[in-house]
Amino acid sequence: KDLLHAGLVGRVSQALLEAGIQARQLTLELTENILMKQIESALPMLDQLRALGVSLSVDDFGTGYSSLSHPSTLPIDSPKVDRSFVRGLRTDTKEAAVVRAVVQLGISLGKSVVAEGIETPAQLAQLREMGCDLGQGFHLGYPLMPDDVDRLLDTLVAASVTELRVVA
Repeated sequence: KDLLHAGLVGRVSQALLEAGIQARQLTLELTENILMKQIESALPMLDQLRALGVSLSVDDFGTGYSSLSHPSTLPIDSPKVDRSFVRGLRTDTKEAAVVRAVVQLGISLGKSVVAEGIETPAQLAQLREMGCDLGQGFHLGYPLMPDDVDRLLDTLVAASVTELRVVA
């Protein structure tokens, strides 16, 4: 519903201002099925959000009915490989073939691919080998309370970490 609301870009702009962050620091995530159901009416809003500088990510990529018919034309920055594919990720499985195809498609289109549900070192290693450089899952970290995020960021600053990309 938010994609069809005329005030969405204004609300996002206001939220950025109130949070004191730049638009390039925000990624809005849309589920593939919702996006595909509203694609025609949502495109102008997505274009406005991108013009603002906000990144767009498609969650559950590959699980919807028409995911591969639009990736080159959608104004998105990163498809997210669904955890159902990552869960079954082993060498020479159908899941591995799907993940490899999505990663290669993303790379070919200049998009950053995010793998969801990374729970083992083996999954992480295989994803890296495929060229997937962004991920999320319990192997990489557990959800944090706001105070814990502040402590983590303080620790990273103290350790002179200059770049951190958090994928929620």
